[in-house]
Amino acid sequence: MTSVLYDAPGPRAKRRNVLLSVVFFVLLALFLWWVWRTMDDKAQLKWSLWQPFTTSDAWTTYLLPGLGNTLKAAGLAMVIALPLGAFFGIARMSDHRWVRVPAGVVVEFFRSIPVLLLMLFANEFYVRSTGISSEERPLYAVITGLVLYNASVLAEIVRAGILSLPKGQTEAAYAIGLRKGQTMTSILLPQSVTVMLPAIVSQLVVIVKDTALGGVMLGFTELLNSRSTLAANYANVVASFIVVGIIYILLNLVLTTFASWLERRLRRSKKSSGGIVDLQDATPLNPAQVEGSFGTGAGGSI
Repeated sequence: MTSVLYDAPGPRAKRRNVLLSVVFFVLLALFLWWVWRTMDDKAQLKWSLWQPFTTSDAWTTYLLPGLGNTLKAAGLAMVIALPLGAFFGIARMSDHRWVRVPAGVVVEFFRSIPVLLLMLFANEFYVRSTGISSEERPLYAVITGLVLYNASVLAEIVRAGILSLPKGQTEAAYAIGLRKGQTMTSILLPQSVTVMLPAIVSQLVVIVKDTALGGVMLGFTELLNSRSTLAANYANVVASFIVVGIIYILLNLVLTTFASWLERRLRRSKKSSGGIVDLQDATPLNPAQVEGSFGTGAGGSI
């Protein structure tokens, strides 16, 4: 069986694929075994290094407060960046040049600057121009940097999602008398949500991970920064990295799982629910009546 994109593998190709898969898994097993032996030789698998994670002190004192700050910064950045990105994405498609051009400049400017630089600039701005306390300043700087960068990226995602829809959707809306604003809010945006959702979720995962930049450069006590304090207390650097890495994986897995569920729900809600007419219930048409229905005038000519 063949496809438009590729030919179905034959017997030799199937054997070759099986052989390559076996070789890959053998090499992977050997690599994991080498990692295990190396960690064992370096005494990184001693129970004393992992025991702190079985007690509540390591979690309540270090990891959970850091996780809370990570979720707080990422959540606030998501809530602000999503509508802001949608606004600029739609503004870039405006028919008015005085709206389209400034929106494009803002998006391209902040999309070109690394998010870490935006955090540092925001921190300096809050130091020199505001009275925010030094304890709260890193949180504000991290959120500001994340919002400015990710809103500009989300703006491009929104614009690309809307432009991916068939032009016939817009033309049909104009044909029934809808204005451009009504077409955007009632027809284009609802349909493009499912198209944009995978890219939006990927960007939200980036937001969660980028909170760690504030811990490295600004002293923001997020999860990774709290890990360093925990490792300094218990002298378990490798173990703490592994545990924090697992926490990040679980966080992003929950986010992507929720997004997949939401996407499936949206797709199901858009399926047609129209009834199916049985052929036995259909009334046959009389050819003479059909011909007469198209007639015009007394002669019945078309």
